[in-house]
Amino acid sequence: MDITFKEVGFTYQKGTPFQNRALYDIDLAIKSGSFTALVGHTGSGKSTILQHLNALMKPTEGTVTIGDRIITPETNNKNLKDIRKKVGIVFQFPEAQLFEETIAKDIAFGPQNFGVAEKDALELAKEMLDLVGLDETYMERSPFDLSGGQMRRVAIAGVLAMEPEVLVLDEPTAGLDPKGRRDMMEMFYQLYKTKGLTIVLVTHQMDDVADFADQMIVLEGGTIVKQGLPKDIFKEAAWLEEKQLGVPTAVSFSNKFSEKTGIDLGELPLTTDDLADLLVAKINETKAGDVK
Repeated sequence: MDITFKEVGFTYQKGTPFQNRALYDIDLAIKSGSFTALVGHTGSGKSTILQHLNALMKPTEGTVTIGDRIITPETNNKNLKDIRKKVGIVFQFPEAQLFEETIAKDIAFGPQNFGVAEKDALELAKEMLDLVGLDETYMERSPFDLSGGQMRRVAIAGVLAMEPEVLVLDEPTAGLDPKGRRDMMEMFYQLYKTKGLTIVLVTHQMDDVADFADQMIVLEGGTIVKQGLPKDIFKEAAWLEEKQLGVPTAVSFSNKFSEKTGIDLGELPLTTDDLADLLVAKINETKAGDVK
C-alpha cells in the first residue's frame, strides 16, 4: 500500500491566536514494500508527519493518500478507523501502553476491538508473540512481570496483531542498550523481509538508517530539505554535520581514515561490513603491488 503526501501542510490550533505551523510544502512518496527512514531534529516535523500516516491527524493543506483513501482537510473523521488497522504505529516507549492482566489479552485487545472473535484473536496473539521472539509460555503471564525489552516486544506484538500493511516505528530502540537496539532492529528487518511489510522508521540513529533503509527523508523546520537513497545523502557528510545530524560510524571512520592516510578506499562504505570489505580489498591490493 502506497502512501503519498502532496503539498501537505499542518497548523496546530489553526485560526486561533495560538496557531503554530508544523508542516508546509510536504511532498513525499512511500512505496509499498519500502523501508523509509525519517530523520531530523526535535521540532522538525517528524512526529506530525507520523500521525498523518494513519490519519490520526488530517492535513490543514494539501492531500494525503493512503492506499485508495484520499485524506483532505474536509475528510470526515468517522470514516478513518479502517486506515488505522492497515497502518500500525509503534510509538516511542510502547510498553507504557500495556494495560491488560495477561499478555494474551493485551495482544488480542486490538483485533477484538475490530470485530475479531476472541478465539481467533488469541490465536493471533500466539502467532505474533512468536514473531517478536517470545514463545507461547508467555501468554498467561502478566506483561508487568517482564523485563523492559520483553515488555516492548509484547507491545509491538499488539500492533502486529492488527495485521497492518505498513508499520511505523517512532524511535523504537530508545532506551535500549547497544545489543538490545541491534536485536530490535534485526527483528523489524526480518518482519520487513518475511512479511512484506512497508516500514517507516523515525530515528536519530544513522547507523540504523545505513543498515536497513532504502529511502531517507531529512526534515528541518517543518519541511523536507533532502530525500533520496541513503548512500547518496551520506556522501554529503559536511552538509549533515552542518545540520548536526551526523553520519553512520562507517562513513565517519572512512572519511577520517582517508584524511589521515591519504588512502582513497574507492567508494563510501555505509555499514561496518562494507568498511571491512573495502579495507581488506585495499590491504590485498597493497600486498599485490608490493609483490610486483
